[in-house]
Amino acid sequence: MGVMNIMLFHSTYGPRPAVSAAADRLRGAGHEVWTPDLFEGRTFDTVEEGMAHQESVGRDELLRRAVLAAAPYSERGLVYAGFSFGASVAQTLALGDGRARGLLLLHGTSDIAANAAVDGLPVQLHVAEPDPFETDDWLSAWYLQMGRAGADVEVYRYAGAGHLYTDPGLPDHDEEAAEATWRVALGFLDSLEDG
Repeated sequence: MGVMNIMLFHSTYGPRPAVSAAADRLRGAGHEVWTPDLFEGRTFDTVEEGMAHQESVGRDELLRRAVLAAAPYSERGLVYAGFSFGASVAQTLALGDGRARGLLLLHGTSDIAANAAVDGLPVQLHVAEPDPFETDDWLSAWYLQMGRAGADVEVYRYAGAGHLYTDPGLPDHDEEAAEATWRVALGFLDSLEDG
């Protein structure tokens, strides 16, 4: 078990208190955690407002901000992590970073480039079942593509939970599923190779 350097990206709601609470939980387990603010301080009350903001800023600019946030620390070997939209950002960065130690996806995935290749990158996904944003067909295809890219993937599904069930401030919240997720996720981080 080693100290992991974790880059934790917020959801489409922006840098809500739940992101800081998650970072504190990870720090409490002994890890270093950074929580980049890709929305420059803005938070949103609905998914629709957050998605409209994402579209107005543009995915390329949001990824540029994420890369700039991670770059000063990437030589340490980062674990990329994120919530929903932030998970898709984390996935994109992890698949492009040969020094990445792991990828922790909470409530979200992303497209995988056809030429993506990693060497046994440990990946853990936690997602509601069912999830309107992460359908069964999508997740099956995603799992196969990640395997083809060389990732070592574990998927955990939580029946009846809302999409962003780890956020206590949202209607999606499911305390039991959230606590189970954090237990498993902390075990995952403990299992990763340090250095």
